[in-house]
Amino acid sequence: MLAHRSAPMRRAVGVLMELSADEQTRLLYEAHEKARRDEVSRTQGALKTERIEFAKRLLAMDIPIEKIVEASLLTREEIENLRDAD
Repeated sequence: MLAHRSAPMRRAVGVLMELSADEQTRLLYEAHEKARRDEVSRTQGALKTERIEFAKRLLAMDIPIEKIVEASLLTREEIENLRDAD
């Protein structure tokens, strides 16, 4: 019903129906989307690891937690957990 009122939704439904009609195309699309999501997840994980390592170095330098939060983009709780783990 929404697809009838909205041009973007009509197009999206059309693409979905077209992809669903061809099993091989649908499987290829799903594999591509999974690979894309996996890459995003790996990138985000690597970024988080770098932020954590950076925060650990700042903690070792006795930088105030507020400054580390600002510089690392980690939460205060995450940084306190790092500090307490040492």
